[in-house]
Amino acid sequence: QVQLVESGGGLVQSGGSRRLSCAASGFTLDYHHIGWFRQAPGKLREGLSCISSTSGYGDPYYADSVKGRFTISRDVAKNTVYLQMNSLKPEDTAVYYCATSAGYYCSGYGWWAPSEYDHWGQGTQVTVSS
Repeated sequence: QVQLVESGGGLVQSGGSRRLSCAASGFTLDYHHIGWFRQAPGKLREGLSCISSTSGYGDPYYADSVKGRFTISRDVAKNTVYLQMNSLKPEDTAVYYCATSAGYYCSGYGWWAPSEYDHWGQGTQVTVSS
């Protein structure tokens, strides 16, 4: 059974950093790509980043809103994907989700779309205080 569990959320001051984790079980990172999303109250779920499977290649994708501040990475031994978030702003406050679908690569045409992913974690809250 495919399962994703996010952790690492919490309260952080503006300008601070936070690292989120997405622990995967029931599948390996060899054949699944992973995306990070967030959803703030009253807003649509926003795609932030996507990393290909270990069997794929190419650089990760990032949304313009987080490019240069957020970094996605993975630890194959731990079957875990991370989202390092730096220079956080109050507008980064949201529930953060990881998601996955089978396939080597993030879709170059729509990696940011929630409909591209079949399995989701429960989310972790990140609150950035001003």
